[in-house]
Amino acid sequence: MKPRHVWLISCFTLVLASVCLAAFINARHDGSSLHPWIWQAGNWRQSPWTLWSAPLASITPFHAFGNALALAALGVLGHAIGARPREALALLIAWPLATLGLLLWPALGWYAGLSGVIHAAAAIVVWRALTQRGVRGIGVLLAAGLLIKLLLERGWAVPVIFDSNWGFNVVQAAHLSGAAVGWVAAVVTDGGTRILARLLGGGA
Repeated sequence: MKPRHVWLISCFTLVLASVCLAAFINARHDGSSLHPWIWQAGNWRQSPWTLWSAPLASITPFHAFGNALALAALGVLGHAIGARPREALALLIAWPLATLGLLLWPALGWYAGLSGVIHAAAAIVVWRALTQRGVRGIGVLLAAGLLIKLLLERGWAVPVIFDSNWGFNVVQAAHLSGAAVGWVAAVVTDGGTRILARLLGGGA
C-alpha cells in the first residue's frame, strides 16, 4: 500500500463498513435492530463498542447513502490535495472521539450516523490544505465553508433539530463535536509526526 493511498482507503473502508451495517440492519426489518449499534449516553460504558459502531449505523437507507457519498467525496478530495497517513490516523482517532464528545450535551440520549465522522474528515482535509503549499487557497475556502456551516447550525446551543429533508432529528452537536475533534486530531498527529521525524533525524 502506497502512503498516498492510505487516506483514501481509510475513508472508503468506513464508507463500506457503514453501507454494510446499514444493509444488515435494514434486512432485519425490525426497528429494534438498530439498538445494539447506537450510542446511548446512559450506558455507553457498558457498550463501549458503540463509540465505533454508532457512526456506522444509519437510521434509514437514504441516510446511509447520503452520508456514505459525503465521506467518499472527502476521501477523494483529501487524496487530491495530498492527504498523508497521518491524516488517516487523525480520522481513525476522531472516529470514536467525535461520538464521545456528545457527552458535553447531557440532554442527548442517543446517537447514530456518520455525520460526526464526516465533519471530522472535513476538518482534517481543511488542516491538510492549509498546511500544503499550492492548495492553501482551497484550504481557506474549505475552512470558511465549514466554519459558516457550524456557525449557522449553532450546534452548541441547538444540539438537535428536526430536518424535514431527512425525515428525522439531526444531531447538529455531532457536527460540531466531529469538526472540533477532527481538527485537534489533525494538529496533534501532524505535530507529533514532525517532532518524531526530527528526533529520528529525518524529514517531516
